[in-house]
Amino acid sequence: MVAFLSQEWIELYRELGGALPARPGVTARVQHVVTGAPGGDVRYHVSVVDGRYVAAGLGDDPAAEVTLTTTYPDALAVERGELDASAAFMQGRVKTLGSMGTVMALMPLTRSEELAVVRAEIAARTAW
Repeated sequence: MVAFLSQEWIELYRELGGALPARPGVTARVQHVVTGAPGGDVRYHVSVVDGRYVAAGLGDDPAAEVTLTTTYPDALAVERGELDASAAFMQGRVKTLGSMGTVMALMPLTRSEELAVVRAEIAARTAW
């Protein structure tokens, strides 16, 4: 089991997300900020190329095209499959800073059944 929002959890996301089917054009560098986590805010970043996670890590990515900020309870709900990521965004529960074009380019991935399967696998391996 890996701890939610730990480096190991982020690496698991990159590993399983790296095996997703190719989605040409779904490419972005995304900074995530989770506020109110136990121990303080957590910052991590992911790089997606053609729909596959190719890099991820704790901390900041100065080259990120967009920053997505969410509360710890909402991040938990999304990762447990209790809250749809796209719905959270549309409801204003995910704050966005940067390129809205990047966010829109990621929507086919965030809404995909393949990513839902990856999230379920990660959830099964996560110590909440």
